[in-house]
Order: sequence, then structure tokens, then C-alpha cells
Amino acid sequence: MSGKIRDEDIALVRERTSIAEVISEHVTLKPAGGGNLKGLCPFHDEKSASFNVSTARNVFYCFGCGAGGDAISFIQQIDHLSFVESIERLAAKAGIQLRYAEAGSGGGQPRQQQAGQKQRLIAAHRDAAEFYASQLGTPGARAAREFLAQRSFSREHAVEYGCGYAPDAWDTLSRHLRQKGYTSQELITAGLAKEARSGSLIDRFRRRLLWPIKDLGGDVIGFGARKLYEDDDGPKYLNTPETPLYKKSHVLYGIEHAKRDIAKQGRAVVVEGYTDVMACHLSGVPTAVATCGTAFGSDHIGVLRRLLHDLNTNGEIIFTFDGDAAGQKAALRAFADDQRFASQTFIAVGPDGMDPCELRLAKGDAAVRDLVARREPLITFALRTLTGKYDLSTPDGRIGALREAAPLVAQIKDRELRPEYARKLAGDLGMEVEPVLRAVTQAAGKAEPPRPRAAASAVSEPQRLVEREALKLALQSPVLAGPFFDAIDETPYSFPPHVALRQAITSLGGAATASGGADWVERIRDNCDDLAAKALAAELAVEPPRCDGEPDHRYVNITLARLQLPAVERRIGELKGGIQRLNPVENKDEYLRLASELFALEQQRRGLREQAVGGL
Repeated sequence: MSGKIRDEDIALVRERTSIAEVISEHVTLKPAGGGNLKGLCPFHDEKSASFNVSTARNVFYCFGCGAGGDAISFIQQIDHLSFVESIERLAAKAGIQLRYAEAGSGGGQPRQQQAGQKQRLIAAHRDAAEFYASQLGTPGARAAREFLAQRSFSREHAVEYGCGYAPDAWDTLSRHLRQKGYTSQELITAGLAKEARSGSLIDRFRRRLLWPIKDLGGDVIGFGARKLYEDDDGPKYLNTPETPLYKKSHVLYGIEHAKRDIAKQGRAVVVEGYTDVMACHLSGVPTAVATCGTAFGSDHIGVLRRLLHDLNTNGEIIFTFDGDAAGQKAALRAFADDQRFASQTFIAVGPDGMDPCELRLAKGDAAVRDLVARREPLITFALRTLTGKYDLSTPDGRIGALREAAPLVAQIKDRELRPEYARKLAGDLGMEVEPVLRAVTQAAGKAEPPRPRAAASAVSEPQRLVEREALKLALQSPVLAGPFFDAIDETPYSFPPHVALRQAITSLGGAATASGGADWVERIRDNCDDLAAKALAAELAVEPPRCDGEPDHRYVNITLARLQLPAVERRIGELKGGIQRLNPVENKDEYLRLASELFALEQQRRGLREQAVGGL
């Protein structure tokens, strides 16, 4: 395996990064009292500011959507980068040289060498993209300019999307990049050039219109090249080959333009080509992306799930496949992948089979927006495609269609929708509902186990507030509250996320071991398996304490006394009930043991009540 960034370097990045400076590049922040800052959340639409930044603890939290964390997690969420990519970006900005652990004995390069190679390849692609873009204005690129103009893309549009031209020469780019200091091996590894029989370098792309393909962070990692001339015996589209940067099964063209709108709208539109992406974006559908020379697959799903925060059924994936046989086949394949999404999947088929680029050219921007607005559920399209192969006017045709369509209905992930689609299928087939429902049930196989009920919470609101306050002190003021907080185990906590958060603090050695700040909060969040507890940690890190001014020892004592009281009183009640049920003569030892525990708890309760004087 590759090495990992050293923990002390991660802590140093957190320490030297001002979260206010990082977030201010994306959000207008205003003072909110207590050293906090406030602004409109960049992760969801809102009219009143609920996005809070604690400069003292270097963390943020939005009370509107629940997003929260430190500067690293902010970069992860705003730019949709991985944890390591976010650290590397902040480290570069802060002038910190990261150190990586060596690779394991299984082979491979140390992580630092890999990171160095990656940066060289990215730089080569950036320089190549600039070179190709500069060539688009030359006399030899007339066919490329005409291609764009015929599709109603202006010069400004070409600049916006970085369109370029590979000149009619064998090694123009290679010579240009070699002059910039790149080695022949680097250009071959990057997929920008290949070795000729003579041993010299030749460019991979020649006499073609090019689109730079970027990753989520906006770095160019490859190119898509469109054939322009009849005497070009290559494929219509030619893409960068597999390289350390470019993995076609993971790449979505236009993702760097679309990512924030996808995350905000909870919708992604999957189209088939580069010009379709441009047409959608320019028509007011900014969430469009396209695969690059390969079918939409499971790795692409992973990319979109990451952007959509695909944890509920509110999101949408909209495919714009053609209505022909190939498009129908692609739609059915997409429905098979549908089960990997929590989001709902739809299909939008253009009139007369036109793709978004053709539709924009023929009928204008509004027609592209209407195409997406008229989407239909993918299951509806899939059922219509399957049943359309049969003669439904005959019994054999209806039964054949039922046998093929029932398993499709049985695959619908929302079980409550299955009976509704079974009824629709019955109507489409002209059959009674009961046999169709039976066929769907049989296709579903064994009955699915009942979903567990959510545990009913009997936690009172005042007690929940006290539990929150105790945890808040551990997160925000561990030096002050830590020794007292750690002395109380998880028993007094009644709300499950509070229990999970308390356990996470215990597993880190307790609050008394921490010095506070963003690193402490993120260590707790990283140690939380419970998603609700993880979100709660970010929230409590910025939520002001329920006291005037900064917390002191008296406030800590009051809070922790109030935390313990309900649990002590519950145990007192249990002991009294147990003592009443015992015969003191026949069960003398047990009676004395319970009485002794009761006496001690009564004493503890009196002390806690005295300590808890004051209000939260």
C-alpha cells in the first residue's frame, strides 16, 4: 500500500490554517459575537444566515443543513476532494512540506514519490491545455472553429470550456513540452505522446478539436478529441489512454463546472457527449456531466453519490439516452445500477431522438430545460421498453411480458412503490391486478425482513439540553472541564447520539488529554461511527455555551451535577422498589446491601442538588 500522511503533519496543517480565511474565499462572513462569525451557508440555499464559524476553535457548523467540521472538511465538502487531497491543498497554501510514511513491503513506490509524479503529470496537462487552447485561433484550426460555430458555440464559450486544437504536425506538442523541461517518459506516462518506431516522440492527438477533461479539483487530467476531417482514419472520438491520472471509468466530463450545482440542487443530468454538456450548461441546466468514451458504470455512480450526499431519496439522477435501441439498452443497464443510488433515477428522451446539443440548436435553450423538466421515472421507461417487445393483444404476449417485467418491478428499492407499479403494469398489460402482484412477489424471492423500529426516546428536553451542554464543554473547553467530565461515564446520557459521542471521547483517552481546537474536534468526529454523533460534534463545537461569558469551574460543576441527577434519581427509585419486594428476615444480606447503596445514593443526590444550584 502507499504511505499515509503523518499524523503530526495533519495536525500542523490544522494548526496553521485559518478557517476564517479559507471560508472567506467562498462565503461573506460577518461578526456574530463571542468571537464567532456568521454567513449564508454555501451548501444549501437559505435567506437568513445559519452558517457559523468559530475562530477560536477553527471549526464551522451550519444549523440549517448540519454541515460542519474544520478547514480540511470544509475543503472536502466545497470542492468535493478526498481527505488527502484537501490536506495537500491546504499544506501547499501554508507552505508546509508534508511527509509520508513509506510504502509497505508489498512493493510500490513511497507515497511521496507518487505525489511528486502526480504533480508533474498534472503540470504537463495544464501546459498542454494552454498550448492546445492557443492553437484554436490559428489558421490551421479553421475546421475546429467551424465545428463549434455550427453548434452555436461562440469564441467565449470555447474559452470558458478550454476548447483547443491539436495542430497538423506529428510532434508539435511534444517539442513544446520538452522545451519546458518535461522528460519523454513523463509525456508517455501522461498519455500526451507515444513512442514512434524510430524511437522519437509523436503527439497522441493530431488535427482534432480537443476538450480538456478535469477532475473534481479542477486539474486537467486528460483530453477528449473529436475527428474533423474525412481522411482521418481514426475513431470519431479519441480519448486519453489509461494513465496514473486518467481512469475512464471514474471520469465525468464537466464535473468541475457542475459539482456545486449538483450538490446544491441534489440533481445530476447524465448526457452522452462533450457538446451536450456545454449545451446543457449554457441553456440553464448546470448539473450536466458526461462519461468519456465508456458506458456509465459503478465508479461513475460513486462519484455522483459523493456529490449528491446520496443518503436519502430526495436526489435525482436524470439520464438523457437516445430513444433508439442502443439508448433503450443503456437505459435498462442504468436501471440495474439504479439500486446503488438512494436518489431517484429518471430518463429524458428528446423529441425525434435529438440530443441536448441538437435540441438547443434546433429549438433554443428553453427546449433543453423543458427536456429535463419532462423527465419520467426510469422504471416507467424500462417497463414500457420491455412490454413493447410483446404483442399484448394475445394471451401468450401478455404472459411473456409479465414474466420479463415482474422482476423489474421487484427490483424497485422503495418497497412501498412496488404495489403501485404492479398495478400500473397490470393496466398496461390489460390483466387483473392479483396475478401481477403475485408474479412481483414471487420475483422478489423471500420476504424481506421487517425494518427495525426506531427506538422511542423518552429523553426530556431539559435533560437533553444538559447532556448537550456537558458534551459541549468537553469539545470546546477540554482543559477546563476534562478532569470532571471524564470522571462521569456514559450512564447519565440517554439520547443515543450523545452516548455515541461520549464513547468516542472515552476511546480517545478522555477530554483531559486534549488541548482543544480543531484537531481535537476532528479526532472525535473521526472516532464516531454514528453519523448523527459525527454531525453533533461539529454542531456543538460552534454552539455558544448557555452561560454569560466564558465557562468557568462553577459552570462546569453545575452542568455536570445536573447531568448526573436524573440517573441517580432513577437508581434510587429502582432500589426502593427492590427493597420493598424483599423480606428483610429471609434476605438479610441482600436487604442490607441494597439499603447501603440507597443510603449512599441519597447522600450523593443531596450533594448534587446543592451543586446544581443555578440555571442553565
